[in-house]
Amino acid sequence: MFRNQYDTDCITWSPAGRIHQIEYAMEAVKQGSAAIGLRSNKFAVVATLKRSSSELSSYQKKIFVIDDNMGIAIAGLVADARVLAKYMRTECINHRYVYDEPMQVNRLVVQVADKAQIGTQRAGSRPFGVGLLVAGADSTGPHLFVTEPSGQYFEYVAMAIGARSQAGRTYLERHFEEFAELSLDELIQHALLALRETLSSGSELTSSNVAVGYVSVDKPFTILEDDTIQGYIDLVKKPDEAPAGDLLSDAPAPAPDPAPDPAPEAMETEG
Repeated sequence: MFRNQYDTDCITWSPAGRIHQIEYAMEAVKQGSAAIGLRSNKFAVVATLKRSSSELSSYQKKIFVIDDNMGIAIAGLVADARVLAKYMRTECINHRYVYDEPMQVNRLVVQVADKAQIGTQRAGSRPFGVGLLVAGADSTGPHLFVTEPSGQYFEYVAMAIGARSQAGRTYLERHFEEFAELSLDELIQHALLALRETLSSGSELTSSNVAVGYVSVDKPFTILEDDTIQGYIDLVKKPDEAPAGDLLSDAPAPAPDPAPDPAPEAMETEG
């Protein structure tokens, strides 16, 4: 009740103890297209579902390279994500200039979370309406972090954010114990399968609306999209969508033909 009296800035608390502008920003993340992140002992992978405003427009980019050892996948307002991506790149460049080595993932995530939190305590600003999945690798191994508009951040083995992300998290919860020792190809397939769970009815994964990014200690952050992701999409198609001859199809084998009836002569002999 009377919400419009308390949502004009981010420093006014409602009588119920809520800050509506922060809740609006978090709702923007929930409305954004889904993003999936997971990691093993060697790799960190992110996958996103790209949206297009119309049939004639291009798909919006959802994965950004931050540094050789780091990248982000986003859900929410892309304009806010570009602001944070520019800030993160600048911090990585400054760190390389001063220390002559890549920035540690957790240190940069803390700085991004602090910057996001500042937007929740100044009347002249607003919270960033975007959630980030930060995938990176440093001397301590691969990492996957999630930052929120409120300034909170968490490290995960696997996580999903965005629209219908609960279905993706359910898939990840069923399989996350397998991720530690998986190869890169297997991790990407799991990411796409979790992303497929977030699709609305009648939609499917295509090379146009999917992008995947991965990184490891000895491999720079790399983005797979368009033609480079098509092979993985073919591997995770459902049996009724799979092309003919797909070796990974789960369709049951056809039943053997029934045995032929005995010849009339044999039946007379038995009588």
